[in-house]
Amino acid sequence: MIMNKKINTQFDSVVSNVRKTSELVDCSGASVFIIHNDNIVIEEYWGKHSKGPNSRQIQEDTQFHVASVRKSYIGFAVAYAVYKGYVDSIDDLIEKYLPPNSMPIPNSTTIRHLLTHTHGITSTNGEIYREFPSGENWAYRGIGIDILTQIVKNTTGKSVAEILTNNVLKPLNLTETGWYGEINEKLVDVIRKPNDTSWTTSRSVDGDKGNMYVSPRDLAKWGYFHLKQGYVNREQIVPSKIIDMATTVQSPNSLDVELPQNGYLWFVKDLPARKSEIGELVSRGSYQILGYTGVTLLVIPQHNLVAVRAFNSFGSPNGFDYLADVREFGDTIMTCLMN
Repeated sequence: MIMNKKINTQFDSVVSNVRKTSELVDCSGASVFIIHNDNIVIEEYWGKHSKGPNSRQIQEDTQFHVASVRKSYIGFAVAYAVYKGYVDSIDDLIEKYLPPNSMPIPNSTTIRHLLTHTHGITSTNGEIYREFPSGENWAYRGIGIDILTQIVKNTTGKSVAEILTNNVLKPLNLTETGWYGEINEKLVDVIRKPNDTSWTTSRSVDGDKGNMYVSPRDLAKWGYFHLKQGYVNREQIVPSKIIDMATTVQSPNSLDVELPQNGYLWFVKDLPARKSEIGELVSRGSYQILGYTGVTLLVIPQHNLVAVRAFNSFGSPNGFDYLADVREFGDTIMTCLMN
């Protein structure tokens, strides 16, 4: 995907906002990348891959650990499975697509519930149980993602990584996107507290685990691919219906209006919601995905804009309000657009 650069000062306050956040969180490097009206208008990198004395500089081909941003790729794989008919409906019960007796709790959970974090299933120390009835509340739990990747593999016979590679990454030449079982020089270190037991990695390259790394420019192009409904380089790379399913509100109608609204794992801006991660000023119809490392991808179709910020932190320092911070990122962009 070839794109012209027209660097300008319109979004300088967004760069300042991301630099401010990089000073508040525990990271060694960061980046901000914005595409507006089909041109690259901001592309900045600073810092190093780690806190080591001889660490590599953050640069164009640097790949950041994207954490939960990976869920936008899983959402695509589910949309692909639905579009191709491997999954009949996201309102089907999940046991239809899982091995018999694989879910040890009684449930009326659908794929829609998994996609919108309203499934109510959680696990502690290997024990699976229900927090709340499906569709009646919202909770961000990793087990729902694990079940979705199982459903993708069971129905299509392909892994998430295979679906993405064949249908998007190769056609768009996104070579700085991947799931890595081995560390290489282009991957940033993830800065975390010593002996942090919540940090896990994996050798799997199937796209089912949290070991995905993407460069800011590849992540922006992934967002641009969605912005253009799959039509890039004068070619419809995938049917626009797949993108539309993934990026429009799919949350159950019964859900409290103050809870976050989701498409296929994307957070979607619809009616104002007090617990949304998307800024108050951000246009309706926008969608965003945020990772535990602070990496964020925001797509604002109304203004033909894609924005990425990337850090190599893990979690938030004491007293840091990550939701307020990521909302401010989107609101700062909107302020620039309105000025």
